[in-house]
Amino acid sequence: MTESGAQLFARLDGRRSVGDVEPRLFPRAGGPGPGAVVELCGLEGTGKTELLYHFLCRAILPPEAGGLQLEVIFVDTDCSLDMLRVVGVLDARLSRAGGAPSSPSSRDACVRECLSRLLVAHCRSSCQLLLTLHSLEARLVRRPGLTLLLLDSASAFYWLDRGEGGPSVAKQEEKLSRCSQMLGGLLRDYKISVFACCHASRRRCGRASSSYVSDLCRPWQRLVTHRLLCSRQEVCPAGGGEGRRRSHIFTVRCTSSSSSSSSSSSSSRRKASTSCSFRVCDTGLEFL
Repeated sequence: MTESGAQLFARLDGRRSVGDVEPRLFPRAGGPGPGAVVELCGLEGTGKTELLYHFLCRAILPPEAGGLQLEVIFVDTDCSLDMLRVVGVLDARLSRAGGAPSSPSSRDACVRECLSRLLVAHCRSSCQLLLTLHSLEARLVRRPGLTLLLLDSASAFYWLDRGEGGPSVAKQEEKLSRCSQMLGGLLRDYKISVFACCHASRRRCGRASSSYVSDLCRPWQRLVTHRLLCSRQEVCPAGGGEGRRRSHIFTVRCTSSSSSSSSSSSSSRRKASTSCSFRVCDTGLEFL
């Protein structure tokens, strides 16, 4: 393989780690480093997208607002990216930060600066996702600061690909396998980090927070280094009363495993796990 000097520099120049993107969630000394793939999985309505927005805001916010000031690309395959929600969380985090601008006009300028570190790509099929990943290498060469890729979601085209693949399992998984191989090359050569949502079905995700089996292809599963299993619990308001509005508490269990292990057993790859809970508020996530 031949490469230009710019490609060599972008590949060898160390990208910043996202291990501190949320210390309350990831195991101590076991956070996602360069080349990590974090899978956010769970049933619908368990807070996966809100958690992904939280990671996004933490990544692009400046250090004085508790952020990492990283460049991020968000790949939207579910047609669900809510930029108003992202802007609202950014503004709330900036207003609470001690060293951040206090006036609304200054905060607006700071929000625009944060959004300048965000690239958004919309994909409507596995073929478009593959082309997006293929073109990403050129962006990584031009923008060495591009550190984090957020994907919502990795399972968006699962049923579409199954229908197009017919009875052959290999054909059903061919497109996602090619996407996984392309992503694996970017992880290896450019050491970016990936956070991706994955929607679970009830037959694969039981009531127990530890019961989850991925439907996605083996090449994707081999990339995953951390798994965040999300669940939701309905909480009755204090004092009871039928007229009071019930709230939800979301729980996330994080399991880290060795990357690209040859072992076929996920339990043998497990290294550490931790869990935490949060509420979803107008200003973002409130950890309990």
